[in-house]
Amino acid sequence: MRDFGGIVERSPVRVVRPRSADEVARAVRDAAVQGLDVVPRGLGHSTYGQSLTGGVSIDLRELTGVEVGAGHAVAAAGTSWREVLAATLPHGLAPPVLTDYLDVTVGGTISAGGIGGTSHVHGVQAGNVLTLDVVVDGEPVVCSPAVRPGLFDAVRAGLGRHGVITRATLPLVRAPERVLSCTIPCRDAEDVLRVQREVTADAMSAQVKPSDSGDGWTYGAKAVRYGDKAEPPPGTTETEELPYFDFCDRLRPDVEELIRLGEWARPHPWAMVFLPASRAAAVIEATLADMTTAELGLSGVILIKALRVGDVPMLAVPDDPVLFSVLRTASPGCAPVADMLAANRTLLDRARAVGGTRYAVDSVPV
Repeated sequence: MRDFGGIVERSPVRVVRPRSADEVARAVRDAAVQGLDVVPRGLGHSTYGQSLTGGVSIDLRELTGVEVGAGHAVAAAGTSWREVLAATLPHGLAPPVLTDYLDVTVGGTISAGGIGGTSHVHGVQAGNVLTLDVVVDGEPVVCSPAVRPGLFDAVRAGLGRHGVITRATLPLVRAPERVLSCTIPCRDAEDVLRVQREVTADAMSAQVKPSDSGDGWTYGAKAVRYGDKAEPPPGTTETEELPYFDFCDRLRPDVEELIRLGEWARPHPWAMVFLPASRAAAVIEATLADMTTAELGLSGVILIKALRVGDVPMLAVPDDPVLFSVLRTASPGCAPVADMLAANRTLLDRARAVGGTRYAVDSVPV
């Protein structure tokens, strides 16, 4: 069995596909009797075997369903964020934070942290949860900030180590009908961080791409403002008006193309580190100065995202964090996986030297 990273392989003793919390609890109890580890798995979008095990793999993809209430939604852990959005948008509502890629599960991203374009305003997905249904020690329980708060804190961004999330109650906010997506070219990493700090936007991200000349990098921020009458911020050179759902699902055409080209199935040695904002630009520039496009891969992506986290104790980040993501793909003719992993290790060492931390679903040999 492999995950999205395609680097680590493990064969579980048993795969269980529960359709209820009681079935999850039974699987956990059975595994305990046999002395086997239990690892929950959604769509397996981790990149270094975090969702794999040699024990019991609990595949939660059949544990699905969404119920929309007054200002909240209750979603089973195996439900994708696409399915959540399909249920909430008819009510004019949406979760405050959505992953950029919608085809991952509620339980999976809450267990990891869950970062999206609105995380500079609303924090991470693990910080936007009202209650959680969890199987712990073979028993289904409910936890929240007021009920079993220690468990609530342990399972959010806990990577499934402290319990199996089976259902989440999520807050909802008013969804816009349309958005204005604005491209803002930037000089360098410091300029990207300035734009993300100074420009008011409902969603914000930035990307680094190889320059047209092939001997350097170009930087650009994307500021998204909600509403029919949104105005572009200063520095905007290009705008695109989109229905809200099309904006949320913006990666789908790219993913379909990557699947067609075979790139989606290749190994993905991803590096993702949280940097303190005051030191982020220096680390980013040093990393890119040492890096070639062959070390990124044909469909690799580099992202910079200033964010806030909120009260999520299991997600270790420096103060005023910036997420720097080097999302490599081991494409044919590019650097081998081993070299990409070594580069990830170097980036993590750089990050730790300035007080940074790693996002634990990445691909870094530790």
